[in-house]
Amino acid sequence: MKKSNIVDLSIIIVSYNTKKLTESCIKSIKRSKPRITYEIVVVDNGSADSSVKLLKKLKKTNLIQKLIVNKRNAGFAKANNQGLKVSKGKYKLLLNSDTVVEKGVLEKMISFSEKHNDAGVIGSKLILSDGSVQESCFNFPTVLNAFKEYWLGQKKTYDKFAPKGNKPVAVDAIVGAAFLITPKGFKKVGMLNEKYFMYFEDIDYCWEIEREGLKTYYLPNVKIKHLHGASGKKMRRDEVYQMLHNSSKNYHGKIKHFVIQFILWSGQKMRKSCLSS
Repeated sequence: MKKSNIVDLSIIIVSYNTKKLTESCIKSIKRSKPRITYEIVVVDNGSADSSVKLLKKLKKTNLIQKLIVNKRNAGFAKANNQGLKVSKGKYKLLLNSDTVVEKGVLEKMISFSEKHNDAGVIGSKLILSDGSVQESCFNFPTVLNAFKEYWLGQKKTYDKFAPKGNKPVAVDAIVGAAFLITPKGFKKVGMLNEKYFMYFEDIDYCWEIEREGLKTYYLPNVKIKHLHGASGKKMRRDEVYQMLHNSSKNYHGKIKHFVIQFILWSGQKMRKSCLSS
């Protein structure tokens, strides 16, 4: 009988000019000694910092099971999809290259899913380099939520937040730094939407998860270290700004995008006016 090549978990890591961080991330997974079968799939997205040379070396030593090398930056969503297409895991973890995984984390995320039949996406608590908690959950970014926060002062209605307490909680969406897609979630939604080059692909995916009758969960008792924004540090601010706005237009449509931008801009102006008066 032919042996199945399916594993419990596929960990997809997109690498972009984060040579040392990517290596640290991969080695942290190995050190955590997961009590599940897993594979690490790395997609290098056109790095120019000799990342590819290192990644090929790691593949030879079997720290990486699959490696895809792009000649240019294909975008975050497309690169993750490349990894998803060759993955064999029942569960799919999209993991940023600037994260560090500790012992027991992967098992806890999968165990939670097995006990919650409605789970489509699961995210961990993200701990920043200074030890603080990264605000990594969203309410869906609607015009109404923007109005509530920026004109009515209802905190964390539009901007990211970190739920308080130690119990798992269902949220609208989570950031894609440690983004576990359950078997049911992947069957229902599948790949990330490649109309997003970078930004909003995580929110869009969680929106599709909700439309399919599933939930996105945030697990505060599961912690992953995150050196937030490391891969974007070498990008110009105007490039990041343009990608963010393009993705917002793709998500909202042009009219809602500009309405939301006006609400955010005018709300910030009102805050500054109140503080200076």
